[in-house]
Amino acid sequence: MSRPGSLSRAYVLASLATIVLAGIATVVGLTVPGLYRDAPVLLPQLYGQDLLTLVVALPVGTVALYVAARGSLRGYVVWLGVDGYLLYTYASYAFMTAFNELYLVYTTLLWLTLYTFVGGLVRLDVTRVKRTAEGLSVRPYVAFQALLAVLVAFLWLAEIVPAIVSGTVPATVADAELTTSVIYSLDLGIVLPGFVLSAYWLRQRRAWGYAFTAVLLVKAATLGLAVLAMAVFQLRDGQVVPVPVLAIFGLLTAASLVLLGRFLSVIGPGDDSSITAARDDVAVAASDRSAERDSR
Repeated sequence: MSRPGSLSRAYVLASLATIVLAGIATVVGLTVPGLYRDAPVLLPQLYGQDLLTLVVALPVGTVALYVAARGSLRGYVVWLGVDGYLLYTYASYAFMTAFNELYLVYTTLLWLTLYTFVGGLVRLDVTRVKRTAEGLSVRPYVAFQALLAVLVAFLWLAEIVPAIVSGTVPATVADAELTTSVIYSLDLGIVLPGFVLSAYWLRQRRAWGYAFTAVLLVKAATLGLAVLAMAVFQLRDGQVVPVPVLAIFGLLTAASLVLLGRFLSVIGPGDDSSITAARDDVAVAASDRSAERDSR
């Protein structure tokens, strides 16, 4: 049985399956004409998402999985954050994209990433994460998460509320020929409340606040890069991308990368779980020998 804070064989195998299936899905999505049968306005977003997943998320996730399996706390946090990004991505693909030949791949990726993300969070050693990061000032991290939640909520509500008041459908939903927006639902129902809760717990210096902050920063960075990649494909397609949206997501992505870099820098190799566990074993053995000598 694996110890808390380490990756069991089941999680490693599930993550490897995720990497392989996501690699297949992105390559096929980018190279097979006509695979995506969605509205033209959605196609650049799908291509941008696939490209970012293929060239950034999967390589980073593969390296993180390797070092996490060897006991690295830093690797574990990054692995969990990338897994959260993939869960979000393939939840949106499974529920939003038009039915295509990869539908069963999307649903398989959905349950694989859900399994590893929930299980990975449960096994995360939050006490160790807090101990390694206690030297950092929490104010920039609390402010960033609160600001991200407010700005993204403002962007989406600026489209949703007028539509509700006028009894119509938001333009982004209508143009994409959708009945509703899965992205609105995921962001407003799960992601943004997660950032608010993380900021609140971190302000109180709870262990889960530190852990959630680390994981959500990885997800924010990868998802922000994905949004920017989508924007590039949209501009190439001749679509109009609002400048405020580009500016907000650009700044949020840059800020998340800077804050993530600072956070990960304090989770050094010297505090990896495998090394700490070895020290604990030595300490227990020494204590046992001392007790044995005292009893003689």
